[in-house]
Amino acid sequence: MMQQVLNYIGGKLGPAAGGQWLEGHAPGEGRVFTHIADSDRQDVDRAVEAATQALPGWMALGRKRRHDALMRVADLVERDLALFAAAESRDNGKPLHLAMEVDVPRAIANLRFFATAILHWESEAHLTDDEAVNYTDRQAVGVAGCISPWNLPLYLFTWKVAPALATGCTVVAKPSELTPLTTHMLAERCIEAGFPPGVLNIVQGTGPKVGAAITEHPAIPAISFTGGTATGARIAATAAPMFKKLSLELGGKNAVLVFADCDFEEMLKETVRSSFSNQGQICLCGSRILVERSLYPRFRAAFVERVKALRVGDPGEQSTDIGAVVSEAHLNKVLSHVALAKEEGGTLLCGGDQVRLGGPLAQGWYMAPTVIEGLGPGCRTNQEEIFGPVVTIQPFDTEEEALQAANGTRYGLASVLWTADGRRMHRMARQLKSGIVWVNCWMLRDLRTPFGGMKHSGVGREGGREALRFFTEPRNVCIKL
Repeated sequence: MMQQVLNYIGGKLGPAAGGQWLEGHAPGEGRVFTHIADSDRQDVDRAVEAATQALPGWMALGRKRRHDALMRVADLVERDLALFAAAESRDNGKPLHLAMEVDVPRAIANLRFFATAILHWESEAHLTDDEAVNYTDRQAVGVAGCISPWNLPLYLFTWKVAPALATGCTVVAKPSELTPLTTHMLAERCIEAGFPPGVLNIVQGTGPKVGAAITEHPAIPAISFTGGTATGARIAATAAPMFKKLSLELGGKNAVLVFADCDFEEMLKETVRSSFSNQGQICLCGSRILVERSLYPRFRAAFVERVKALRVGDPGEQSTDIGAVVSEAHLNKVLSHVALAKEEGGTLLCGGDQVRLGGPLAQGWYMAPTVIEGLGPGCRTNQEEIFGPVVTIQPFDTEEEALQAANGTRYGLASVLWTADGRRMHRMARQLKSGIVWVNCWMLRDLRTPFGGMKHSGVGREGGREALRFFTEPRNVCIKL
């Protein structure tokens, strides 16, 4: 029997009110393996009603009991880590070991971090010269709308809902219809943990039907969205006239800057990882690699050799480096970008085509990791987000030229800098127009730090105190002594 992925509304699992279903595919196999509730506005309305009714009781629980409830859910996810990882791998196409080592542990960490952070969140107070005391009272904004993407499904879903719940908000959340399975499993653990009904509501379905209804709903005062820049623009156009709070984590076209004085072997290992982890389907992946000209020939040869050695294969096998991309449509989109790169005069150094596996994986959506050179910084291939296992490499001569190329896109999410020069580290970190600058590393994350991008990569910041601030409204209270 097909597994059903159900809505979680008012503490209960159930199908969409309209009785419709979507087909959920296993990317590694290219076949349907789940039926997903195809929800619409009436399901969102029910979820908002449940969240609104649960809000006073959830806020009244206080920080400690909200902490305890979130920790119980985290414990159950940890207990079933292997089951969650297997489901994430099959639903998304990513290697199982990546889900085991990164996705699910990070989801557990998100729940525990924000459950604990709320216990230690301080209030500001100020004494004035005219004998008055001012303090800041922060209370939950209300019912929060959280819309998460398909690339890191449970990881980014919990990244949003955990701080919202910790602050006292109730939540109406929509996971991606491409990868909803682990959110359904999370709902089952919430029920097992005795999580209060209506506090977390998960509405399955598509963006036009569910995402739009969440964004437009007048009883949802805050929207947190991670996804594509075009979708983010539509959400902003709807939400801004309604004066909703907005947190938008959008696309990226991240640059990796490699100087000749770097630790070459460490840089090479991490640059391969930052280019092709999760099939390049991470908004933080480095897709434009800029290399100092004196190092370029050595880098080009060594990098292409390492990339050619990456194994595209069964997501369930430990030896697999590159799993399946998330959907057939996305595979075709990425391949179209490779065709565009050729039209623009780029040279394929490796990859560029679909990989066909045998047996039960014969219909899966696999692509060879791809390296392209010979393109200038202004071409479409170096300007548009591809979000797949495709990178370009380009030489540069001066620090100024490297900065101009790195900053020369409409995006500004993340950048990576490889150098042994301490002054250059600080100098360039201040000049790179991105929300995150990694120096001599990639994807080292501290949950206390602000996360988000500049320019078309988003609005606002997530993580740590930034997330707690977003899901609360500050009130200044002034008392004359």
